Amino acid sequence: MASTASRRSGRRPFLAALPLTERGRRRNPVIREFLANRAAVVGLGVLVLLTAVAAFAPVLAPYDPTRVDVVAKLRPPSAEHLLGTDQFGRDVLSRLLYGSRLTFFYAFIAVGLAGGVGVTLGALAGYGKGWHDAVIMRGMDILLAFPGLLLAMVVLTVLGPGLTNAEIAVGVSLVPVFVRLVRGTMLSVREREYVLAARVMGCGPGRLLTRHILTNVWSQVAILATTALGWAMVTAATLNFLGLGVTPPTPEWGADLAAGRQWLSVGWWVSTAPGVAIMIVILAINYLGDGLTEALDPSLRRR
Repeated sequence: MASTASRRSGRRPFLAALPLTERGRRRNPVIREFLANRAAVVGLGVLVLLTAVAAFAPVLAPYDPTRVDVVAKLRPPSAEHLLGTDQFGRDVLSRLLYGSRLTFFYAFIAVGLAGGVGVTLGALAGYGKGWHDAVIMRGMDILLAFPGLLLAMVVLTVLGPGLTNAEIAVGVSLVPVFVRLVRGTMLSVREREYVLAARVMGCGPGRLLTRHILTNVWSQVAILATTALGWAMVTAATLNFLGLGVTPPTPEWGADLAAGRQWLSVGWWVSTAPGVAIMIVILAINYLGDGLTEALDPSLRRR
């Protein structure tokens, strides 16, 4: 009955609108596998919610995050201040909401910088395998000799403290990981039969790279970018905790966590709020990364 009515009205049934191409069928198992992972779906939902909160922080925040009120300093959580106030009488919830904007901004900019530079250098090193491969990889080996946080601190020391420089420092610390991943994946993909067949058929280097090689690299890059997002947030928060990033009274989770550590005995809520927020975000990112890994890697999918 429904099919007959649909044909008479000229409209296609809902199921007929689903992707029936080979590419669409390949995507369906990935989506189904990801949706079957409840932890990954919850992690994605938490990140989407927090991103929305960061975007609408000026609307959601009950107070000005930088307004000082010495009369209301170190007040515990109450109906007036849901998360209490800090040592300057500033509303902790308002600072938490506004601070999420910088925390997310740090991470996305740093991962975008690292991904753009890392994929470019990794593709150049993996596809050419010439002198530039040796130069690029020896440079990455030098950077990898430093722990990520230490490398970010070294770069920030050279550039000087500040918000923009901290973003660059976190991005530079992540570049070697992207380069090694893209190069290793490309070295594996470029020798496969379909790539060799495309080369024999006269496919040019640019088309060969974009249509046949990099298409098999993007899934690995997406997984790494998700993991790197959590690392970037932790590194940025650490730099701000050490006073190398934002300057007071700018609200930021790492900086607020450091500012409240001196008042833990009388105002535990000042540092607890940003600390718990960082923990929730990192857990959500890790769950999302695990879900993407299982969904995009056929060998890890559930039978």
